[in-house]
Amino acid sequence: MITYSFLQQYWWFLVSLLGALLVFLMFVQGANSLIFSLGHTAEERRMVINSTGRKWELTFTTLVTFGGAFFASFPLFYSTSFGGAYWLWMIILFSFVLQAVSYEFQNKLGNFLGPKTFQWCLIINGVVGPLLLGGAVATFFNGSNFIIEKNNLVDVEGITPIISSWANASRGLDALLDPWNLIFGLAVFFLARILGILYVMNNVNSENIRSRGSVRLIGVTVPFLLLFVAFLVRTLLKDGYAYNPETGVIFLEPMKYLHNLLDMWYLVAIILVGVVLLLYAIVKTVVSKTYIGGIWFAGVGVVLVVLALLLCAGWNNTAYYPSNIDLQSSLTIANSCSSEFTLRTMALVSILIPFVLAYIAYAWWSLDKKKIDEKDVKEGHAY
Repeated sequence: MITYSFLQQYWWFLVSLLGALLVFLMFVQGANSLIFSLGHTAEERRMVINSTGRKWELTFTTLVTFGGAFFASFPLFYSTSFGGAYWLWMIILFSFVLQAVSYEFQNKLGNFLGPKTFQWCLIINGVVGPLLLGGAVATFFNGSNFIIEKNNLVDVEGITPIISSWANASRGLDALLDPWNLIFGLAVFFLARILGILYVMNNVNSENIRSRGSVRLIGVTVPFLLLFVAFLVRTLLKDGYAYNPETGVIFLEPMKYLHNLLDMWYLVAIILVGVVLLLYAIVKTVVSKTYIGGIWFAGVGVVLVVLALLLCAGWNNTAYYPSNIDLQSSLTIANSCSSEFTLRTMALVSILIPFVLAYIAYAWWSLDKKKIDEKDVKEGHAY
């Protein structure tokens, strides 16, 4: 029999999977941040932009779906983070809107700002998007400054019963004051660049761009590894946020996340497989002058690693959104989820997910049957 607890675990898995897919799809942002580095001529830059222009909707749609899944399955997190950390999420969303506008208007007739203005807007999204999203995800391990007051729901004197509130006026920007959030944000930024380079090398038929990409790949891999390993080691050794499943009391547990990986050994296996796939893609691309398939191995590897990290943050009686102001306000998958009826109903709908993924794979294959070259940016629809 499917229990309420199983449904909570199941929906945290689905949300984590969407988050992992989102990180992979940020190859769009990573490639855009390197427009002028990969493309030295106007034609080369247009090839890079048209390559990512075929996929940017997937990233944006996944971001919206990720937020929607959180809203439906864990509404208290949605109201706390998206409502409380207002400015952090608004800057992220604004950068993605800026991206969409930039694709459409950079080469339109009457663009008095010039193509380079909108290309720089794409670069802004390529930097701001991964950096801030990484910083936001890092708060799953490092906590945020919010307070939960569920008693406000039954406060008859209150005109507007507000359950969650931010403890300061920064509206989420205080997350950037934690150096470890910035370290993880920078790690995600360099990871997006790795994926962006691998994607462009696979999708654009230009020897000049591919040779530059192979060189740039080394320069972004080194800082990524240093930042990611530093964040991972510190996270595994620091105190984590655990809760008693019987009483719901939240407490600090030394090396909680390390204990989670030891208790859930299969997550360790998933992380190791993911890391090996990512490193294999990078090394083979750098060593071989003809290999261009690294994006697929790296993509699978990134999805596996991010999925395992997010599961580690929420499973095994762990508070996935800790409060640094009031420990008992921290959110767990048990105290922040929707009703059993809602989770059960949505679980039935989730059966359609494999069909949606199959459609996306088919659409991707159809778009990429022919590699992008200079002819594509001079004829037909081109950004």
